[in-house]
Amino acid sequence: MIEDITRRAETVAEMAPSSSVTTAVLAGHASRFSAHPPLNDPPLTYLDGAEAPAYLLTNGKRGIGRGTKRKTESPVGDRRTVIMVTGRRTLCLIGKDEDDEVIEVPHESVADVTTKTGFRAHRLALRTPRKMYHCWVHRKTDTETLEAAAEFIENHQQETPDAIDGDDTANRVMYRGRPVAPQDTPEETDSDQTTYYRGQPIDDGD
Repeated sequence: MIEDITRRAETVAEMAPSSSVTTAVLAGHASRFSAHPPLNDPPLTYLDGAEAPAYLLTNGKRGIGRGTKRKTESPVGDRRTVIMVTGRRTLCLIGKDEDDEVIEVPHESVADVTTKTGFRAHRLALRTPRKMYHCWVHRKTDTETLEAAAEFIENHQQETPDAIDGDDTANRVMYRGRPVAPQDTPEETDSDQTTYYRGQPIDDGD
C-alpha cells in the first residue's frame, strides 16, 4: 500500500507544473521544510480520482485562518498544514491527533485572491462572498511560487462566484467528514496585499 502511494505520488509530482509539488509531501513522508509526516494520512489520498495539484504549499503551526487571521485552525504536535491547489479547488489539510481537518474552497466560489509576504510567514488569502480564508505559507516558500499559485486560482475563477448547493457561505468546510456550519465573521484587509485580476497584479495606489 505504501509503495503504491509512493509510486502514484512520483507520477503526480512529475506531471505537476510547479516544483513545489513533491513526492515526499504527497506520499506523506515529510513536509517541504520538515522531516516530520505532515498528516495522519498522505495528502495524495485526499484527492478525488484524476485530480492532481498544480501547486503545493505548507506551513507549521499557523494553520488556516477562517474569517480573520487570528481565528485559525492549527495543526497539533509535529503535524503540519498542507495546501494543495488543484484544477478545481484549494484543499487545505490540517494535521490533527487522529482525523486530519479538511477545509475546501472551490475555485468557482472565490471572489478575490491576494498574497502577502512576511518575515515569519507568507499568506495566500481567498475571499468568498461571505468569508476570507487565510492560508499561511512557510516563509521559505519563494515569492514566485506563491504568486503563481494565486494567479492559477484567479484564472479558474468565475466572474460571479457561485454558492455551493445547500451552503450559502459559498465554500465547503469539512471536519471529520461532515460539513461545518457557517459562521459570520468580520473580515480583515491588508493594505500591502497583492491583488490579482485576470492574472495581473493590481496596484491599489497606496
